Amino acid sequence: MNWGFLENILSGVNRYSTVIGRIWLSVVFLFRILVYVAAAEQVWKDEQKDFVCNTEQPGCENACFDHFFPISQARLWALQLIMVSTPSLLVALHVAYREHREAKHRKKLYKDKGSIDGGLFCTYVVSLVCKTAFEVGSLLTFYFLYNGFEMPMLLRCRQDPCPNTVDCYIAKATEKKIFLYIMGCTSILCITLNFVELMYIVWKQLWKCFVRHYAPVEEQAFSRPSVSIVNKFASSEPTVHTDSNTQPVSTENQLVQ
Repeated sequence: MNWGFLENILSGVNRYSTVIGRIWLSVVFLFRILVYVAAAEQVWKDEQKDFVCNTEQPGCENACFDHFFPISQARLWALQLIMVSTPSLLVALHVAYREHREAKHRKKLYKDKGSIDGGLFCTYVVSLVCKTAFEVGSLLTFYFLYNGFEMPMLLRCRQDPCPNTVDCYIAKATEKKIFLYIMGCTSILCITLNFVELMYIVWKQLWKCFVRHYAPVEEQAFSRPSVSIVNKFASSEPTVHTDSNTQPVSTENQLVQ
């Protein structure tokens, strides 16, 4: 599978992410995509071929392998990568929609098309919730399909058409278990980052609303006394009139005259 296409897409999404979102993207690249492409994919390359049972009964070995591994762990890991990365595209699509609106109306409609506010804030929250849900769902799928993240070397199989209980052996069991632990820890780290980022953008949005509603009131409260004082001094100053000889004469002099 060519992971460069997914990497290029996520790199474009990185421009509209928060600081925590960029950390999440770095974790996905370093501890998921690179680990999978460089090592994990090779470990699970010939998993069915390396699955050996101590029987000569035709079909028994395939039946046991299908029972213990209904879906390949490597393919499930790859599916998890795609699912948790896809919601990030919603943000890029929303920004593209804003750019299309500005091009259509031929005027600037947004101060910053990539700022997380308004509708883009809702889209960002939805993407974070979807990524977190996919992460949790993938962990639960691994746990219930494979009875946890253990990888035993010996499995006892009683499936048809096996004549009796046969012993089956998994190749590179310890190495596969280490990669499963890496996958589990990385998923937990990504869930934590998504939750922290969600709290961060919600707090930031609430702070913006607070400043927008209360800051103008405080500014008006401070500005009104100064305006009234200026008006008071302005009203107390004598008015100046000019006569025909262009000599300024105050109202007090006029009264005396």
